[in-house]
Amino acid sequence: MVFIHTTCATVKEAETLGKLIIDNKMGACVHSWPIKSMYKWEGELKATEEVMIVIVTFESKLEDVNDLISKHHSYSTPMIAGVDIRRINRSYKEWMTQNIS
Repeated sequence: MVFIHTTCATVKEAETLGKLIIDNKMGACVHSWPIKSMYKWEGELKATEEVMIVIVTFESKLEDVNDLISKHHSYSTPMIAGVDIRRINRSYKEWMTQNIS
């Protein structure tokens, strides 16, 4: 199991990406919440409000999710980071398997 993290410019974008991921059976669940980000872009310090999404999926879907996010994301350079999850309870894994083909 992996968690794939990315940030979105708006709630609408986060919802659109989440729906695409779920509808295409690339993730079992997508979590989202508002965040504040600070970073340098083109030499300038930026402070923006964004929406973080975390996609709960299997390692085998990592590249598919990466490709989907890259294709539909509004940012030219979105962060797409996968985090390996070492343990998961059996019933949740079974539920995930039923929802991701």
